[in-house]
Amino acid sequence: MRAGTVAVVGGSIAGCAAALAVHRGGATDITVYERAAGRLADRGAGLAVHNARYAELASAGYMDADMPWLQLSRRRWYTRDGHHPLGRPVGELPFPFRTYNWGPLWRELRDRMPASAVFRGDSPVRTVEIAADGATVRLEDGSAHHADLVVGADGYRSAVRGAAFPDVRPAYAGYLALRGAFPAERLTALGGPAGAWPVEDCVFAVFPGGHAVIYRIPDGSGGHRANWVLYTAPPPELDLGLDTPTSLPPGTLGEALHAHFAQVTGELLPPYWGGLLQLTRPEELFIQPMYDFTAPRYAAGRLLLTGDAATVARPHTGSGAVKALQDATALEAACTAADTWSEVAAAYDASRGPVGTSMMELGRRLGDALVLRGPDWRTAGQTDLDALWAGADARAFGGRPLPGVRGTVKG
Repeated sequence: MRAGTVAVVGGSIAGCAAALAVHRGGATDITVYERAAGRLADRGAGLAVHNARYAELASAGYMDADMPWLQLSRRRWYTRDGHHPLGRPVGELPFPFRTYNWGPLWRELRDRMPASAVFRGDSPVRTVEIAADGATVRLEDGSAHHADLVVGADGYRSAVRGAAFPDVRPAYAGYLALRGAFPAERLTALGGPAGAWPVEDCVFAVFPGGHAVIYRIPDGSGGHRANWVLYTAPPPELDLGLDTPTSLPPGTLGEALHAHFAQVTGELLPPYWGGLLQLTRPEELFIQPMYDFTAPRYAAGRLLLTGDAATVARPHTGSGAVKALQDATALEAACTAADTWSEVAAAYDASRGPVGTSMMELGRRLGDALVLRGPDWRTAGQTDLDALWAGADARAFGGRPLPGVRGTVKG
């Protein structure tokens, strides 16, 4: 097994972490196939990591203090009241999270991949074919590459998952997330009350049918970016074709969605927070439709699934990149302890399959509580907020722990 070949399909955070995991587990012949031709590090979206999850991943060697981050401590909730620019305070909850910029975090993981691993950009995978002794990865250019183990880290439209479980399809949740991030210097145009948005605050600006989550992230060069996610159901008359898994990259929103964005930010959000979102330029604005699914197993023969290829949990859970890194720690542990590829697959599936199901279910509960069937925010207060969070059973918020896994930071 140690002399075998491993193909990782997908070169984002999940793919780089998976390549690092199998290397630490003993594999020496590793190739990563990434469809994008450009620099993934140019992506500037934010993500948050619970302090406890960071401690586990740092202990396992997949995160450390060299990765640029900011510390949050509380989550403040506001709703529009017609009087105050920030809106009426609904309440607050603890929020012990570290924030990251996707691009610099990816770059750190990419740099930590072993020098012997081959990273092939501009190499989209068309199909993956299972065989008794491994699997064959076929690229769009017609070339074919056999591997003893194939790790699918290629997102919610995964070609690897399509080969392993062709009947599994992501289900559209009925709403979407508009996202943006921009240099924090732009905030000076807002004005507003002094100290309106402390660096340690994550803001939830809520309205009937949705909410915006707003927090700062590092820019990777010593500064900050304002990062936000706006959850909202598009008007029913808009036919966006979202039942088929898709995404709308920055700069491609149509006129109707821009009009919906303007209506939510101008009329439903408190003026200060709506104005903050409006500072985002069109080329910085993109859409992430909400989908749910989890594969019935995380392994099928010599195919393994990781990250969004295995499970998509709505971003409310705060677990996207975290779960991908946790998947990697479990993959490393399985490779280290096993003597055969079959044992690797069985151990990895047993470790991560139940986590995927729990995170998907939590995402659905939080989506129902915060977007589809939220409270009447006009009258809600701290007691209602506490009850909402308790009713969603959000104990796994921020990703479940993965105790007992150890490694070295630099690997």
